[in-house]
Amino acid sequence: MSPIEMKELNQQPQQASTKDTSGPDIRSTDERDQTVTTWAYAATALLSSFAVILIFTPQVLLFVSETAADRRVTLTPLEAFLALHGGILLLAFSMALLFNVPNQTVLSSHTPVAPGHPLLIPLTTACTVSAFIAYNTKSVSSLAFIVFLGSATIGGWGLWTALFGGSSYHSRKTGADKRTSGFLFGNKAAASTQKKQWRKEQKTR
Repeated sequence: MSPIEMKELNQQPQQASTKDTSGPDIRSTDERDQTVTTWAYAATALLSSFAVILIFTPQVLLFVSETAADRRVTLTPLEAFLALHGGILLLAFSMALLFNVPNQTVLSSHTPVAPGHPLLIPLTTACTVSAFIAYNTKSVSSLAFIVFLGSATIGGWGLWTALFGGSSYHSRKTGADKRTSGFLFGNKAAASTQKKQWRKEQKTR
């Protein structure tokens, strides 16, 4: 075999190993996460600003919507009612965005997490407050009672879900299904096995 052929054979494994060790573009993933984080903070600030205006200074609506032919200094009871409850919902959405901003320091996405929804706690809290306010509002007649029923239903159901929903089947610490078992066959997906692994990880930190 000639020296040239020997040189080509020696270069082929090196090229193959170079291709195998090349991984995905981590920089593009980091940039995408940073973009989502920036959008989330900006949307949170904007929604929070609107919510504060609607809740505490709803008279601003008159200033931005008045015309030369129609000038008023006070809101109607219906306008004030809708502004207040709309502001509460906007505040709930802004808090949901803030609490779910992507964070690179959190655990890996492969770590099991107990089932839930990012809007569960903020929307439950907002609907509970909205139901309380609507129940004590008499200026908009039956509309307040309708809003009270809807908000109380969502708030009460959300509170039950946050406290008891899924707790009988899924572990709150690991998110594993409690209906699985590691007995005899050593199932790694079993709740008891994952709980032992979770405890070991907590001790090593």
